[in-house]
Amino acid sequence: MLTSSYSGVLTDLLYTQSKEFMGIYDPETGWFTQVNPAGVRLLGYPSEPAFLADPDHSLRTPPWTGAQWQALCDQAQQEGRQTVEAQIRRYTGESFSGYLELAYFQVEEKRYFLVHITEKSPLQQAERELAHSRRRFEAVFANATIGIVVCDRAGNMVSANELAGQLFGYAAAELLGQRIEVLVPNAVGRRHAQLRESFNAHPQVRSMGAHRGDLVGLRKDGSEFPVEASLSYFHLDEELYVVAYILDITAKKNAEQELTAQHQRVARLNADLEQKVADRTHALLNTLEQLEQRSRELTTALAAEQELGELKSRFVSMASHEFRTPLTGVLTSAELIAEYAQGPQQEKQLRHVARIRSAVKHMNDILEEFLSVGRIEEGRVEATAAPLDLETLLAETVADVQALLKAGQRIECEVTGAGLIRLDGSLLRKILVNLLSNAIKYSGENSVVWVRAACQGRQLTLRVQDQGVGIAPEDQAHLFQRFFRARNVATVPGTGLGLYIIAKYLELMGGTIVLHSALSEGTTVTITVPYENHSAD
Repeated sequence: MLTSSYSGVLTDLLYTQSKEFMGIYDPETGWFTQVNPAGVRLLGYPSEPAFLADPDHSLRTPPWTGAQWQALCDQAQQEGRQTVEAQIRRYTGESFSGYLELAYFQVEEKRYFLVHITEKSPLQQAERELAHSRRRFEAVFANATIGIVVCDRAGNMVSANELAGQLFGYAAAELLGQRIEVLVPNAVGRRHAQLRESFNAHPQVRSMGAHRGDLVGLRKDGSEFPVEASLSYFHLDEELYVVAYILDITAKKNAEQELTAQHQRVARLNADLEQKVADRTHALLNTLEQLEQRSRELTTALAAEQELGELKSRFVSMASHEFRTPLTGVLTSAELIAEYAQGPQQEKQLRHVARIRSAVKHMNDILEEFLSVGRIEEGRVEATAAPLDLETLLAETVADVQALLKAGQRIECEVTGAGLIRLDGSLLRKILVNLLSNAIKYSGENSVVWVRAACQGRQLTLRVQDQGVGIAPEDQAHLFQRFFRARNVATVPGTGLGLYIIAKYLELMGGTIVLHSALSEGTTVTITVPYENHSAD
């Protein structure tokens, strides 16, 4: 409840002085605690008690929602006062347009709102709309992001916004009364006056300087900058006013210049690139022509080399066959000489016969290598799998080469996981004989040659290791070529065909060969050959 002193002052305020709706609103109860007589009459209630007891508790039609009314009260409390337009509901049901103002105050820490309602007359509404329109225009004019200048018919500036002054380096008030030529003195070839008269005679919205070249603005300090301007107009009291909208396009011009420069650079780069492409194409065509010519030459040379190789192979095969007949005769004659050797020179005769036999055997071995190469290259050698006892083959082969051993040399043989397998035993024997012969030939006296064989996962691994002279790294890449011999064994007899023949035999058997060697330390040759289990036969 209000105090008596406060109540007396308020009664005087509400009932005596005000001719419009005045009431005290209690936010706790959600309705008015007091209202003045003018307010009762304005809203059409029969009495103050009837208003205070209104069950709708709403002034507006349609009524505010609880959230809307609470937001309005909160804003009035925060700012001290809040005014809104609303359709106010009368007791009789009809409504009228009015203004509702809430003023916040407190009495003994209790919150109240003084509510003032004014009916809006047509004149008030027009004045309010005019004021709103003026404020909107001023806001647009003042806060526009381009410069705006208003000129009268004579070209005198009567209004300018802040940004227009900033663009040209003036305070906005400094521009008032000056001619527009102060800002654009060289506009369209200094024919601004004639153009203004033409525009005044037939005003229209258009761009200033359109199709007449770039427009340049002049700042207060004398500096120039590129601008774009468009014109519009309006009439006030039958007087024509021209509105110029001015935009600083320095950044745009810089961008255009940069873009033009970029286009020129791109054009130059394209021209250079096209020239380079043309040059490269010409060079490529020349290179292709040279390559084609070289290819034809290489094809011719390869055909000649193949023909020469075939001639060599045929000659070697023919010579080998032809050499075998006289060698057989030499060996037969040597055998007869040994048989008929008598007398005190018998021992010497037999020694010479042994040398003849050895030489003939060596010649036969060489011829056999030549014939093997011929048969391989002619495709007359094939790998044929057959049952094979690996341990027996190794023992027999080692026994066959015992005669080649030097003084103190021996062969150590080791077999792991061997059994009866299916493999081409003839080719394997020739491979092993060749490897053992090389190991013995290139190893010194009192050395050991190891032969290790293992069968696992249907793959035979055979390794022959010696303690010989070894092979230089630069020679190892050529060991499997025909007739190649390492430089450190050039004085040791040999044809350079052994490893070539081994590689070809392994190729027929689907195997591989790997060689590791170091000078003065020896050589290890490892071959791997796939096989079939004998049970699969």
